[in-house]
Amino acid sequence: MQEKAIRLYLQTHVPASIHWEGFKAVLFDMDGVLYDSMPHHAIAWQQSMRQFGIDMTPADAYATEGARGVDTIRMMVRRQKGIEISEQEAQRMYDVKTDIFHHMEQAPVFDGVMALMEKIHHAGMSVNVVTGSGQRPLIQRLLDDFGQYLDKGHITTAYDVKRGKPNPDPYLAGLQKAGNLKPWEGIVVENAPLGVKAGVTAGCFTIAVNSGPLPDNQLTEAGANLLYSRLTEVADDFEGMMKTCKELVHLKQI
Repeated sequence: MQEKAIRLYLQTHVPASIHWEGFKAVLFDMDGVLYDSMPHHAIAWQQSMRQFGIDMTPADAYATEGARGVDTIRMMVRRQKGIEISEQEAQRMYDVKTDIFHHMEQAPVFDGVMALMEKIHHAGMSVNVVTGSGQRPLIQRLLDDFGQYLDKGHITTAYDVKRGKPNPDPYLAGLQKAGNLKPWEGIVVENAPLGVKAGVTAGCFTIAVNSGPLPDNQLTEAGANLLYSRLTEVADDFEGMMKTCKELVHLKQI
């Protein structure tokens, strides 16, 4: 399954005119991939939006995960109140959500994250984060937790793009920060349908990790090349994936 998915991706995405040298970067989503934070976000969304007369359910929070917060708010206001609000007004509402979230218990790092980053680093690839979040304290936490493998120049946030996920813009921006890479040089790791769509539309090899309550088909139908139930499985398979890539190139099967 893994080899078939990799071969199909490389055959359909790598131009025949180039000599493919392998993947050079892994681009992680943050919430629900690096941190088990989505239950906290769902609560913060509910509590904050209730203050503005917006009914936002946990299902809404998971369904819109990965999008810029201001885009989610403008969409919910449009849907429930039938009006358009400015990005500035949405930002004011998002600040309330951010404040609630940061008064909650800190979300833990998922098992497998550090092991996977170590393998990525050992393979000579860069570690990158592409998040729809604009919460600056979370960005600092990324550096505190993963500074051994990650630096600020390899973090893409909501402030780096005009259009958030599911548009490809965040991952295209992440590829630029990773060293002006081409889409076929990047691996995206996501847990949400909007994020998977963004990675796929950007042209990257996209791995989905279903760390939440969504049915698997929502991730595969969004276009994920591979699907896992937990990040530890990705870490266990990573070296095998890279070996498969080298073998396919050597056998000229792409």
